[in-house]
Amino acid sequence: MKETVRYNYRLRPGINAERALMSEWHRCRFLWNEAVHQQKSGEKPTFGKLGKLLTEVRGRNAWLRGGSQVPQQQMLRTYARALTQSFEVKGRGRPAFKSRKKSLPSLEYTLRGFTIKNRRLVLPKGVTIPVVWSRDLPSEPSSVRITRDSVGHWYASFVVRRDMVAAPAVEGGVGIDWGVSTTATASDSAFDFPHLGHRRRCAAELGKAQRRMSRRRSGRRGAQSKGYRKAKISAAKIHKKACRQNQHDSRVWAKRIVDNNALIAVEDFTPKFLARSSMARKAGDAAIGAAKRELIDRGVRAGRKVVLIQSAYTTMTCSRCFARATHRLGLAERTFLCHHCGHTDSRDRNAARTILAVAERGHTRVDDVRHLQPSFGSVVSAV
Repeated sequence: MKETVRYNYRLRPGINAERALMSEWHRCRFLWNEAVHQQKSGEKPTFGKLGKLLTEVRGRNAWLRGGSQVPQQQMLRTYARALTQSFEVKGRGRPAFKSRKKSLPSLEYTLRGFTIKNRRLVLPKGVTIPVVWSRDLPSEPSSVRITRDSVGHWYASFVVRRDMVAAPAVEGGVGIDWGVSTTATASDSAFDFPHLGHRRRCAAELGKAQRRMSRRRSGRRGAQSKGYRKAKISAAKIHKKACRQNQHDSRVWAKRIVDNNALIAVEDFTPKFLARSSMARKAGDAAIGAAKRELIDRGVRAGRKVVLIQSAYTTMTCSRCFARATHRLGLAERTFLCHHCGHTDSRDRNAARTILAVAERGHTRVDDVRHLQPSFGSVVSAV
């Protein structure tokens, strides 16, 4: 059985290749912004309409003809897909303009738009880029996405098909409750994900780099100085180092969870509101969103049963008798005490076990588990 995955590699483009990539990116960005302008004028551009307009504009505009048609078509296809999802998914914003200074380059080539010769990536218009082959491709790639990060490094992401490796047969399940002091608290303490604080350790170095940026011309008044660009890259490298450390730890933890549990019940927690609270810095360091995404993706690929449980009332519900506390628990209260059955446990551990119990009963929220009024020492089962 085959699965479609992405293999990422570092690129080492020369000066001419990097200029060609940036020129191609500006052409694609121009087409994206034109499509956004049409959408704001009242029209709903589809990929078919945008494709016809692209053919007409390339016939009149020599600047667009100077680039390859493949990434330009793929950019319009990506825009049409993003616009359709904004109508289908509630709360998702419409595609916005891509500015020249803030947006990062991203180019996508299909099979007829690139080749690999002598272990180099060959793009249209004679652009040849060396690739750092950290591992071999399992099959011929069907497409490639070329991106540049905030540090200035270029990467190629190849879409390939490989044999699916069967996950080991295991039993049991685990519930995951997200937090800040501990990134993830599991129903079994052996699978906890502690807060490692990678960004906190480099805070002094990051603050020094940011102060260096503030002393140099940023381009708001006059031309941007070369020293500002160097200081900006230095700060971005520190951010990226902490991000990679969090990503590595999340992958190791998620693999351990998936290899030892058949059922994974995950709290469907959105940490966006924490960015507006006093815990914003610590929540950003915990990287809850990255750990959650890695756990879900890895569990689905391994064929595990992954259930997203709504976070409402998971903290206030007893994991033993499912009785709900009548008073709101403050953040300072870290111990849960059930007044019906006398069960006492850590607040986060009790929430994780409640999440697992809800998933085992085949539900996605606590309110779906109906029960009788529990008495002292009784255990109530789902109806």
